[in-house]
Amino acid sequence: MSHASAADDAAVFAEPTVPVRAGWTVNLSLATLAVFMAFMTPIQILLPLQLEHIDPHGKNDALSLVTGLGALVAVLANPLAGAWSDRTTSRFGRRRPWILGGALAGAAGLSVTATQHTVAGVAVGWCLAQAGLNAMLAGVTTPIADRVPLTQRAQVSGWTGLMQSFGLVLGALITTLLITGVRSGYGTLAVLTVALALPFVLRHSEPPLPRALRPAFDARAFARSLWVSPRQHPDFGWAWLTRFLINLGNALGTLYLFYFLADAVHYGDPGTGVLILTVIYTLCAALTAIPAGVLSDRVGRRKVFVVLCSLVMAAAAVLLALLHTWPSALAAAAVLGAGYGIYLAVDQALVTQVLPEAADRAKDLGVINIANSGPQVLAPALASPIITHLGGYTGLYTTAALVILIGGLLVNRIRIVA
Repeated sequence: MSHASAADDAAVFAEPTVPVRAGWTVNLSLATLAVFMAFMTPIQILLPLQLEHIDPHGKNDALSLVTGLGALVAVLANPLAGAWSDRTTSRFGRRRPWILGGALAGAAGLSVTATQHTVAGVAVGWCLAQAGLNAMLAGVTTPIADRVPLTQRAQVSGWTGLMQSFGLVLGALITTLLITGVRSGYGTLAVLTVALALPFVLRHSEPPLPRALRPAFDARAFARSLWVSPRQHPDFGWAWLTRFLINLGNALGTLYLFYFLADAVHYGDPGTGVLILTVIYTLCAALTAIPAGVLSDRVGRRKVFVVLCSLVMAAAAVLLALLHTWPSALAAAAVLGAGYGIYLAVDQALVTQVLPEAADRAKDLGVINIANSGPQVLAPALASPIITHLGGYTGLYTTAALVILIGGLLVNRIRIVA
């Protein structure tokens, strides 16, 4: 290998040591905001409204079908896009082409979804949107592992993690207060998805992958690389399972929030109710995420924070299980937000420390991200029969609390991270 190739190798694959600046974090956070605004607003607001209009009597099953199929696409698209990102030799780097391309494809999918008048049409449009947005997600999650040193990683993860909640708040504000109509809501999200991705894509360079370092493509080897053996990499496996269970519990608790407010709490305007709860949730998450990230970086510990967040989130789910009132929903939103803020900051930092190979960061983070999207597939399949046959919303939120607790406790099986 030449001296130039060795230097390029070091630049692309080396563990980062130079702290990132505030502008880099801000622009990556804006791109992350774009992804989660486009993900979460349709799931929480636009899809329920659209499907209720299409099929008022079958709205629960329709929402489960559409979100479940979309999440199944996400499970496949995220690691595939990540693996291709790891092999991208563009002079613009490995991540930025996927951020911009995914944003454009996701915006197109949202536009298609907006024009549909059948459940099947909505499902097709949402699957297209999920494919594009997950390609973008593969691009925005990896720069933290690529560029942020360990001593700064939980703090930066706290800012990008908060964008999950801010995305829903901003999207809910747009679709309930500023923009009226489902179609215009989708259209506005499509435009913002691209616009918010541009600052990071245009302003921050990254070292390109030299063609000599790109592995030769072999279909079977490529397919095998998407499987990360928990036997060979047990810490990666436990980190994946912890994230999967905590996100499954969270998905069980939030997927039917719109209908919970309408049918159990009997709140007059459930769309506005979701917005109010989300604002409270986000404010409380913001109060805990950055301080937890700073403290985690300072003391060099991750697992104790994950256990703490699971206890707090489970307490919020129990509150929703026991009391179906508006005041209890407000209190639960505050508690859940405080717990999830801790989780957002620390868990992302933790998983970047258990990645098996520097050359496969985006692919491996794509596999980790299945633990985000996979619960969106499983939750609808579990939630509908739980509500129907196992105690309604009390059974649903009790199940969510138990799943979150188990996930938090399993983090202690990870060995290489404190």
